[in-house]
Amino acid sequence: MTSPTSPPPASSTAPSTSNSMKAHLLDLSDFAWQRLHHRLGELTDKEYLWEPVAGAWTVRPTGDGGHAADGSATPPEPAPFTTLAWRIAHLTEVLGAERTATWLGLPVGPDEEPDPPQGTAAAGVASLERAHAIWRRRLAAVTDEALARPMGELAGPYAESDGAAFALHILDELIHHGAEIGVVRDLYRHQRPRDPFAGS
Repeated sequence: MTSPTSPPPASSTAPSTSNSMKAHLLDLSDFAWQRLHHRLGELTDKEYLWEPVAGAWTVRPTGDGGHAADGSATPPEPAPFTTLAWRIAHLTEVLGAERTATWLGLPVGPDEEPDPPQGTAAAGVASLERAHAIWRRRLAAVTDEALARPMGELAGPYAESDGAAFALHILDELIHHGAEIGVVRDLYRHQRPRDPFAGS
């Protein structure tokens, strides 16, 4: 596990020497992804679907061989606890969403729709890896000009926000859900059996 004072792990691509906005976003995205991907190693199905509290949101079979994530577009307050399966499915959808291309002025490539929620750890991680590859490819293709200009009516209520603000929003999703995934894994690893003689 990377400590707070550790330098970023070696990137799969050479660190950029450019001072462009896109270069900075790519460096941050690569660092956040490598940190998360490291934390996903050796994930089991039991841990993937672990519900430590009642009423947790997770990924459930739909009855037709597929799976769906619990929840709605407007989560209740306070937000429910979510399993690793739910968080991985959500992050897969965020990274691979059509808007991470169209809002940045890019075409949606063939076969770039994100995978649906998955019922096993291996399939869930593979779907997340694929979604990240889609996001990484799009971020690498965007221009600094597109990052600097307002996104326009396609972005709805965010029309006046520029592409860089949107890219930072996606990276915030990657970073904070990645951190939450790490915390849930730590909780799972450090579970202690309940003491039957302890007071209620």
